Amino acid sequence: MSIERVRLFALELPLIHSFETSSHRKSGIEHVLVEFTDSDGCTGWGEIASPSDPFYCSETVDTAWLIAERYLAPSVLGLEWQTPEECEEAWAKVRGHEFAKAGFSGAAWDLATKRDGVSLSKKLGGTRAEVVSGVSLGIEKTTDALLKQVALHRDAGYSRVKLKIAPGWDIEPVAAVREAFADLDLHVDANGAYGTDDAAFATLRGLDRFGLTMIEQPFASRDFIAHAALQQQIDTPVCLDESVVTVEDLETMIRLDAGRVLNIKVSRMGGVLQAKRAHDLAQNAGIPVWCGGMHEFGIGRATNIAVSSLPGFLLPSDVSGSDKYYERDIISPPIRAEQGLVQVQTGPGIGHEVDIEWITAHASRTTEMVLEEGVA
Repeated sequence: MSIERVRLFALELPLIHSFETSSHRKSGIEHVLVEFTDSDGCTGWGEIASPSDPFYCSETVDTAWLIAERYLAPSVLGLEWQTPEECEEAWAKVRGHEFAKAGFSGAAWDLATKRDGVSLSKKLGGTRAEVVSGVSLGIEKTTDALLKQVALHRDAGYSRVKLKIAPGWDIEPVAAVREAFADLDLHVDANGAYGTDDAAFATLRGLDRFGLTMIEQPFASRDFIAHAALQQQIDTPVCLDESVVTVEDLETMIRLDAGRVLNIKVSRMGGVLQAKRAHDLAQNAGIPVWCGGMHEFGIGRATNIAVSSLPGFLLPSDVSGSDKYYERDIISPPIRAEQGLVQVQTGPGIGHEVDIEWITAHASRTTEMVLEEGVA
């Protein structure tokens, strides 16, 4: 098959409830949607779920748009390929820009599995009919406000809650949540907010008494040494997120014992193929994994659910129902969680119809690149 058209759509959706991490607060999310169309008119969809600002990582919506338009789209237009793995080779020489690549990866895998008449989950070797979902809660203005959010989602059936923490917002809110919800599967995520001074280590050691499932990414992304040192001082498993961008990073984590849980974000790792490779390596090493989220719209969320159906995803993933974040999704049927469980779609591709008319009407910018006379 060959790809004869690539379209990009920048789309912003308002959040139902604003979300704050250690770096900033946001009330809306803008992502870039990628559509492939092959010579038979079949389409595949992916989502570039990069942040708008360079706080989680160096990529942004604007940089992703540039890389997608200038390098990734030309690399696939007119390309003859049979498998999504072959398609991903087309942009292998582009260094970095994993979020942009992940959107193109998702489109390639969706298109290929639609043509084959199989679900993305089945193609990847998924073994689950449903995925256990957790929720991620941001920093609130008060502890009472946080407790209300935890109760709201606990009552909705979510059995695992992740709390964002930062220096000055850590021991007190975690203690309050643990006291109010003694049996809740609870973990915390710092997004690399802590330094490596004695006071930071003391605070993080202080979290060890709350029976957390994990402490996620307390230190800077490249600091495997500090994570390994903390892991030696606490019983709670350290989980790495931003530190593991490549499979080689995961090998470093394992070799140094810098983490005992892995957050696999399809976007952070550059797409479906790299996420699958990380899953396989972690599974062989006895490292439990779960799928993290970037507030994906329905396209990216559906891809994450398919990936989360793989057997090594032993912990609840951030694949909660779209209605937790957005009043309106861009796919049909929308993704919903029932008592914390999300169904894995069995239809071809990601198993959802994309509302292209609504996307086109509400996109802030679009571009279309078409193969003409065999030249992109």
